[in-house]
Amino acid sequence: MAELKIVDVIIPVCMPDERTVQSVKRLLKQTYPLNRIYLIHTEKGMFPGELETLSEKIHITHIRPEQFDHGGTRHQGAMMSRAEFLIYMTQDALPVNEKLVENLMAAFEDERVGAAYARQLPAADSSSIERFTRTFNYPPKSRVKSEADLPELGIKTYFCSNACAAYRKSVYMSLGGFETRVIFNEDMIMAGRIIQSGCKIAYTADAQVIHSHHDRCFRLFKRNFDLAVSQVDHPEIFENVRSETEGIRLVKQTAGFLLKTGRPWEIVPLVLQSGFKYAGYRLGRNYRRLPKRLVMRCTMNPGYWSHGAYEKT
Repeated sequence: MAELKIVDVIIPVCMPDERTVQSVKRLLKQTYPLNRIYLIHTEKGMFPGELETLSEKIHITHIRPEQFDHGGTRHQGAMMSRAEFLIYMTQDALPVNEKLVENLMAAFEDERVGAAYARQLPAADSSSIERFTRTFNYPPKSRVKSEADLPELGIKTYFCSNACAAYRKSVYMSLGGFETRVIFNEDMIMAGRIIQSGCKIAYTADAQVIHSHHDRCFRLFKRNFDLAVSQVDHPEIFENVRSETEGIRLVKQTAGFLLKTGRPWEIVPLVLQSGFKYAGYRLGRNYRRLPKRLVMRCTMNPGYWSHGAYEKT
């Protein structure tokens, strides 16, 4: 193992449950020692007392629900940390083994790598569609991406997920950190800036977490609405990269997988889910033409709009 660096983990949490406790316990057992684990808790509901007593490495900060922001709250964690590297996770991402941090950090032996993100594996109760989606977005082979990959990968060049991602703090800070007011997608916005600065993004397939979704159609609609809003609001990142073609490719390959594995009936929910995703995305792309009351019904993040984010043109 190369020389150990100082590494902190930052996890925004809201009503943490037993899965969150188990995730923190696994982080404390990593082969690559962590300096601190910052939990930034939105004060809503109960907070497990066990998390407060597990280790002196755990530092808990409480914020009000209206203070939470996908970018701003995570940047708050960066400002509390004095580490050389920051690992961001979500409270429902569960390390597969004790080498998660070690494998993530190995990517930074390349001095040009500004961020590295983990492979996300589906939970045991995931649907066939969700399982294939995880494999599509997080394949078994690692890859280091740079600006030279844009013609081939399009928007996937900027793909990075804060469900489990590590950042070289010097690069992170030089690019201004996560925006303090952002609807969603703060990880890809930062990844885009990292790539555009001449640095690289590493996908480390041997660093693994269990993390998958069980979203219903309208939640998929809202998630993709917010995703599109984030792209419209950041043309400097997303304006000149392919986006929708990647979604079409996912739908086609998922349908082929379902047919090949003898599950043709699951194409019906695939088409339904894809329709909701696309409708949300298209509306999000045109959110400035919509009345605010409709925007508020379409978004997953109403608090973002209550702070003057909406601007009708």
